[in-house]
Amino acid sequence: MASSPSPADLLAFAESLADAARPIALAHFRTALDIVSKADETPVTVADRAIEAELRARIEARFPEHGIFGEEMGVKRGSGPTWVIDPIDGTKSFVTGLPLFGTLIAMLEGGRPVLGLIDMPALGERWTGSAAGAFLNGRPARTSACRAVKDARFFTTSPEPFRGADEAIYRRFVEGTAIRRFGGDCYAYGLLASGHCDLIAECGLQPYDYMALVPVIEAAGGVVTDWSGAALTLGSDGRVLAAATPALHAEALCLVAG
Repeated sequence: MASSPSPADLLAFAESLADAARPIALAHFRTALDIVSKADETPVTVADRAIEAELRARIEARFPEHGIFGEEMGVKRGSGPTWVIDPIDGTKSFVTGLPLFGTLIAMLEGGRPVLGLIDMPALGERWTGSAAGAFLNGRPARTSACRAVKDARFFTTSPEPFRGADEAIYRRFVEGTAIRRFGGDCYAYGLLASGHCDLIAECGLQPYDYMALVPVIEAAGGVVTDWSGAALTLGSDGRVLAAATPALHAEALCLVAG
């Protein structure tokens, strides 16, 4: 019987998936694209589908027993770990020529993300997170030491998803933090892991949007949960709160609670 792959082997395999995705994304970036609106009104392109098809084929060839959950092609159930893929996170950035799009790859064991990767093809930057630590292009990544909301550099991709009670919470973050920035998609979480932003709050996310982020941020010293402070799972409600330190995260949870 073949031995189980080591954590290092699994991380190397995840990086090989990102290596395969990069040239596909870059071949389509800033070109005329076939853009289709999905049921949730987010755009999907031929690049999204091509990347996911390639990554699924590689996973199925290497680990036929593993499950796969991809944004474009749904769920393949398996008997072992599950790979969660977002071929192009930040599709709106991609289709408008903005280089802040990425490929997200996570591996879950028992429903918990234990390996995560954020790859930014147009920027040549890649964060990985696992039991071995968090790294940006092979160098250790570490969150900032920020402990207070009033001192925090706050990111969210867009104010648009915040509605009703969520909008009131969003306003508290905007009014209570030191700096506000928008439009980063997955890139903001990489910046948080490297100490360049301190706090992120978002809603309306899907598992393929956030699962890869968890190991990266946690291994870098940060905290990422839902808005109630619970661990993110495949069944979470899409509200994500990420912070550079436990103290900042605790204060941010109080801000959510009002």
